[in-house]
Parts: sequence; structure tokens; C-alpha cells
Amino acid sequence: MASTIEPRILKGFRDFLPVKEIERKRIISLLEKNFKSFGFVPIDTPVLEYTEVLLGKGGGETDKQVYRFEDNGGRDVSMRFDLTVPFARYMAKNRSDLHLPFKRYHINKVWRGENTQRGRYREFMQCDFDIVGIDTPSADFEILMMMRDSMKALDVSNVTVHFSHRGIFNRLLGKLGIAENSVEILRIVDKLAKIGEEEVIRQLAELTSKENAMEIVEFIKPAATSLETLDKMEKAAGGADEDTERLRTIFGYISENDMEDSFKLDPSITRGLDYYTGIVYETFLDELPGIGSVCSGGRYNNLASLYTKEELPGVGASIGLDRLIAALEELGRSSDKKSFTDLLILAMDDKLFGHYHKLSSAFRDAGINCEVYHVKKKINGQFKFADAKSIPYALICGEEEYAKGLVNLKDLNNRENWNDLNLDGAIGKLKALLGK
Repeated sequence: MASTIEPRILKGFRDFLPVKEIERKRIISLLEKNFKSFGFVPIDTPVLEYTEVLLGKGGGETDKQVYRFEDNGGRDVSMRFDLTVPFARYMAKNRSDLHLPFKRYHINKVWRGENTQRGRYREFMQCDFDIVGIDTPSADFEILMMMRDSMKALDVSNVTVHFSHRGIFNRLLGKLGIAENSVEILRIVDKLAKIGEEEVIRQLAELTSKENAMEIVEFIKPAATSLETLDKMEKAAGGADEDTERLRTIFGYISENDMEDSFKLDPSITRGLDYYTGIVYETFLDELPGIGSVCSGGRYNNLASLYTKEELPGVGASIGLDRLIAALEELGRSSDKKSFTDLLILAMDDKLFGHYHKLSSAFRDAGINCEVYHVKKKINGQFKFADAKSIPYALICGEEEYAKGLVNLKDLNNRENWNDLNLDGAIGKLKALLGK
């Protein structure tokens, strides 16, 4: 007799039991509703891409994390590590079928072979939203609004979106004569929250000099207010320019919309990936700052140039759904719903299963999620099944009720009953109870 195979899964990968998957679907549904309200449309791309296409602009750290292999046809392929690079390829390939500016959202899995930690896995879900084909302060600000409103849609109000501008930082590096090391410097600064100021100074000093390291660290320290921070950044970078004017315009939009409490100019925000060219964003939960950014992104005006000669400036952000869900659980903001079922039709008589299914169709047609218990057994056992799935209501119809054309409803949480209802009465009663 063959031995059984241990049902194990790879480190950094997970199964999702219904209660977890229902919560994930709930969050995705709320986010999609918000994206649609801004006029964004959904897209999808393949899991596998040619490696040369996927890694053309990823950067050294990303190259080490990608799942890369030779397929059965001898092709060098890789699994997508984010949704932004495949989107750049998507835009170049499908440009003739798209109208600019193009506003998309994409919610799907990505894969990175990195070290696992709280809220971070090797297979995880990302949720991206982007505006492509236009480079304006209005587009930059709309992404800021969507980041804020996405958190509000999930009933997370204590959120601060930190943002800065790569152009200002790059001007500082040019002034210091170390622009050629910008990629390495940006990645070191991006680790500030993880490794601390002292370690950032040490690593920067090794790369450039102690004097340059101290000036960079001084630059990334915010002032008392965001506008004072912008004045400080502008002076350090050599004066006003297009980048600082862009931020001043965006501050005007923030002020006009009474959103000052939701946004903070933070010059330490640089984003590790080197395809960002303008404004960059990171979002932190005020009640749980230790979990890191739950939504980040920025402007990437040159990314699509890898795949097309047409200029396709873009700006967008990505929500790390798994990290966000872990945060919501820790804050007690997640749902523990175990099923979508509103009503369980109990099996009271073997001869009535055809009738039970007819009843279930009527309830579903009325917008009430309904299922039939498929085997006659003691009623307490059926109640236990309903309790295990958090089903709030049950319908009872035995031989006597069937003969009269009536049913009984039972509230399984409050033990309240409504007896001798006709079908229309039962549907009306349940819709009122469910608020449908």
C-alpha cells in the first residue's frame, strides 16, 4: 500500500480558510467600489512573463527575489513580483485599444522570494491603481485622495499619508556631486524606519562621505509643518524648481479640500525602486505604525519607455492587502463572518427536498442568500451546522406546514420565531430583518 503524502505547503505560502477568505473578499469589494467611484476600470495580466520583459527595470534587490525558471519550452520566464512593471508592458502592447488618460485598478497575487515577517509573505495580494498618459498635479492629487478614501472605505480613519518628491532629493544629490550613487542612496534612506538614523549615516558614509551622509540625514528630517518642511527641502536642493512648485500646487489642493490632517510632507520617503521620478507616497496607520506602510507608490514617468517610444507618464499606488488585513485584525476592525448565507432551510422531511429547493430559489431571487441542509437529521444537529457557519436565520417547513402552504422563520441568535407565514410574508419579513 502506497504511503500518504504529507499535505504541506511552502514557507511563505498559505491556505485560506473561509473566514479569512471571506474577509479578504469583503475588503476587495469595498476597495473596488471606491475605485469605480473615481472612474477606474479593472485589468489583468499573466502570472508569467519573459524574464527580460519583467526585470528590465526592477533593480538589484528585486532581481534576487524574483521566482525565475526555464519552462518546458526552454524559455527564460519569471513570475510577476509586482503589478506595476507588467502594467508598463501592458500599456505598451495595448496602447491602440486604450484611451488616455487611462485609469486602471488591478487586484491579484504577486510572488517574491524574500524573508517572511509579520504581514509579509512570498505569495501575496497586491491592489494597484494608476493614472497613465498625463503628468499633472491633479493626477498626483487624485491618487492621494484615493489612498485616503480607500482607508475610509475600510473604516480606518486614523491614517496619515506621507509623501515627498524624488526630483527634490535628486537635486540635492546633484548639488553634493553624488548623483551617480542615487539608486544606492535612495535604498539606504528608504530603510530609515527599519535600521534607524545611526545605521543610515554609517551606510551612507561608507558609500560617499561622512559630510554628505550628515547633510542627507538633515535633509530628510521634517520641520514643524509640511510647508516649513518644503521650504527647508527647497533651500537644501538649491532653490525653487518644477518639483517644489508641483508640491506647492498639491498643497493648495489639500488645503482647498480640508484634508491637511490626512497628509504629511516627509522627505525621508524615497521608495526603494528606482523607476519613480516624481511624487512618492507611503501610508501609515496612526494606531499601528510598527506594521509599516500599507499603501505606497508614486510617479513613474519613464517606466514604459522600456517597451515603447511613446511617452506614457504614470502615477499610482499599491495597497498591500495581506499586510493591511493583518493590521485590521490587530486593531479589531476585521470581520469574523464564516459564510455569506442569510438563511438555512432545515431538512424536516425526506419527501420535501424538491420543495425546499423551490423555496431556496424564491429567496435567492429576492436577494437573500439561502442554502438547503441536504440530509434529514436531528434539528439540534442542523442548528449546530448553522452556528458553525454563522447563519443568522433558519426556515422550518415540515409536512404540516407544507400542507398549509406556510413556513416558520427562526432567529438563531435571539431565539425569536415567526410562525405560519406564507412565502411572500417570509421573504418580506427576512428582507426587513436583514435590511435588504
